[in-house]
Amino acid sequence: MIISKGNFNQDTLKGEIAIVTGAGRGIGFEAARSLVWLGAQVVIAEVNEKNGKIAEEKINKEFGGGKALFVKTDVGNEKDIGKMAAVVFKKFGKVDIVLNNATVFPMGAVKDTPIASWDFSYGVNLRGPVLLARKFLPFMMERKHGTFVCVSSSGAAPFMGAYEVFKTAQVELANTIAAEVEGTGVYVFTIGPGISRTPGFMEGGAKVASLMGMSLDELFELNKNAQISPEAAGAGFAIAIALAQKYHGQETSSIQVLREAKISFANEEETELQTPTPSQEQQSQESDQVESRSVSELYEAVMKTYIEQSEGWKKRNLFERQWISRDFKKNTGITIDEMQMTLKALGNSLNTGAPTTEFIKPLNQLAAYYLHQQEQLKSFEKNLKKLEENLKIIDGWIRDAKALVQALN
Repeated sequence: MIISKGNFNQDTLKGEIAIVTGAGRGIGFEAARSLVWLGAQVVIAEVNEKNGKIAEEKINKEFGGGKALFVKTDVGNEKDIGKMAAVVFKKFGKVDIVLNNATVFPMGAVKDTPIASWDFSYGVNLRGPVLLARKFLPFMMERKHGTFVCVSSSGAAPFMGAYEVFKTAQVELANTIAAEVEGTGVYVFTIGPGISRTPGFMEGGAKVASLMGMSLDELFELNKNAQISPEAAGAGFAIAIALAQKYHGQETSSIQVLREAKISFANEEETELQTPTPSQEQQSQESDQVESRSVSELYEAVMKTYIEQSEGWKKRNLFERQWISRDFKKNTGITIDEMQMTLKALGNSLNTGAPTTEFIKPLNQLAAYYLHQQEQLKSFEKNLKKLEENLKIIDGWIRDAKALVQALN
């Protein structure tokens, strides 16, 4: 198993009881397998009885009887959640982990998607996690122990509105709960799986590809850097749960978790999500040579770097753009476009002699984001020479931003 490639003890989650919704197939099934490998017992909360029974049988055959229990559950139905909870508490007496993996993929243009499809998506992709939170969080907080995980796919995407809107809402749900349970011993975070050839995505993705005027294979090729196998995605979910305290209040992805855990996965390729371009390398070298620059020179250097980087981000494929956009806002507190407008406003203030103290905070946030980029590079760049070169480039960006802050002060 992919998860066995890491430094995790198979008893890491020993004694833990995990509910994985939609675990009858795909990523949910693989997440359940990985959680069991880590020592947990898993409840397969699945609406499809055939898939649920098969998943239970497969896991128990692989790991031994009693490791998995199937309970037929429609996550959008409050009575079903109550019945499932009664079964779980009677058998295990507790719930330590809830993984909101269940999802549906209604696709189509907003103007064409029937309201029934929006209602169905809401029921599974948002109402379900809320019902599960209401049912299990009080017990977790009472025991001062638990992990509650939402699964996201946030970001505006054409022809995916009825899916993305509610998956994005899961991010805000997790962020809200994380703040509410702070200091209780309960950890809450959001994780995205990436693009995986699961039965659900193959069906929904084919419709999106058709609406975009391409084949499904072309859609996958366009987003190849965001692709991951169902097993790797599930392993990422399980590892993040094992490290729940680290990810509390954050939004991450299976790909990022696996990289941080130093676990390679089958279809991993060298990605250039955050890699600097040669023009910035030249700029960094020039920065090294010039020890004393005017405020306007420092501003031009910072602005040039940011414009080049943000333009590069916009040219990424759909799913990479979504990830970068979320990651940037999470680490700076503002959007990519808002940062650019802020920098332009700084330029205007410098030209007119207006006060500039309000720009110190966003500049510090930008420098911190560049430092975050360095940490990301360390997690997945395997070529040491390339890593050293890129880290040096970003060092130049950080120095420019900090020097500008110092000059404004």
